Amino acid sequence: MFRAKYKAKQFDKRAISSRLGQITLYGTFGLLMFGPLAFGAVEPWSIFVVEAGSLVLLLIWFAKQWIDGELHLRWNPLYLPIAAFGLLATVQWIFRVTAYAHDTRSQILLYAAYAMLCFLSGHTMVKSSQARQIAVMFVVYGSVVAGLALLQGIAPNGKLYWLRQPRLGGWIYGPYVNHNHYAGLMELLVPIPLVLSLTHLVHQKARIGAGIAAAIMTGTVFLSGSRGGMLAILTELAVLGVLTFRQRRGIRLAIGTAAFCIVLLGILTWLGGKELTTRVSSIGRESRTEISGGTRLTIDRDAIRMFRMRPVLGWGLGTFPVVYPEFRSFYTNFFVNEAHNDYLQLLDEMGIVGFGLMLWFVILVYRGALSKIGRWSSDVNGAVALACMLGTTGILVHSLFDFNLQIPANAAIYYVMCAIAAAPPLAQRTMKRRPVLPTDSDVVERASEVV
Repeated sequence: MFRAKYKAKQFDKRAISSRLGQITLYGTFGLLMFGPLAFGAVEPWSIFVVEAGSLVLLLIWFAKQWIDGELHLRWNPLYLPIAAFGLLATVQWIFRVTAYAHDTRSQILLYAAYAMLCFLSGHTMVKSSQARQIAVMFVVYGSVVAGLALLQGIAPNGKLYWLRQPRLGGWIYGPYVNHNHYAGLMELLVPIPLVLSLTHLVHQKARIGAGIAAAIMTGTVFLSGSRGGMLAILTELAVLGVLTFRQRRGIRLAIGTAAFCIVLLGILTWLGGKELTTRVSSIGRESRTEISGGTRLTIDRDAIRMFRMRPVLGWGLGTFPVVYPEFRSFYTNFFVNEAHNDYLQLLDEMGIVGFGLMLWFVILVYRGALSKIGRWSSDVNGAVALACMLGTTGILVHSLFDFNLQIPANAAIYYVMCAIAAAPPLAQRTMKRRPVLPTDSDVVERASEVV
């Protein structure tokens, strides 16, 4: 009887541990999906949800480890640059190197949430079957968000979700006030269905559905009017094209690519029309709802002057909008809250030291991803690494012209994708081989050996 109670207790512990594992897995990626729907998680309440949610999920993960009776840790090379970056920001705050300690402290908390999400993604999604489930979730999620953006483009009323009026105006597209940030979200999500549609990892109907979803999501980037987003998507497609060409995949790839292009062109022709053509060709045209290209170049020059004043440790994490008015060389009615160039803003806020840590981080991401994508069309690890690498590549290109990495929702997804790309391979289910029965000749041969 004692043994039966012991077994029941062990079963209860395993059931609780399994349930906590599911909560942390789906809670982590569900929190990533929450950010874009909450207008990019740029408001205090949504930032609090991301930060508090990350902490709660981490505590649940620790509770699971305590129930299991041992601590399971998976190493990721990105932990080193992440820790170094956090240490640098903490030094800025503690020793008052920062121009405004309050903003630096707030950003430290936000980046701590990013770090926790990266840690949780690497310790909850450890099996290839889990990666498939998460991929399907993001394909459906991206399709729903893109569908919402299409409906909003067809019948706009200048409000988010047709209900909420933005306080400072903007170029609304989807759940974002700024159409460039919607494009940034799609840059991260499009590679997931696109890569899935070109692999052997799902059934044909699922591949067709993923290809259609990728075409719709890609089409909304062009329909959003984000020129940086268009360039980023084209860069992702070019990188994917080079990789598939190197693998010399044949007629199936050609058919899949042709179908994707036909659906994409159909969407753009049906919904884009003359407005899309005008937007692509009018690179120098001013817009009433966003800072023009010429003004962005002026901001870049001002940002370089900021960097020269404090080149080593920078002005402090999150202090660009506080310090920039001192260096602004033009008049504008807009509040310049970001540099519209993530690289220059990083140089201004974190100096050469922080910029070097970013380069270290990116190098590790690509080194980890490239080591796994050799057989991406038939291997889950390769497909996951390729999708994450393409998504992060798009954001890195777009960051030359915009500030997607200053938007918490996009930044959280970006950093988690980086962590997944650089992480060790996922565990895959091994196929059990059927035992090979000996033939008559084998039996005769063994008998002769015994004799």
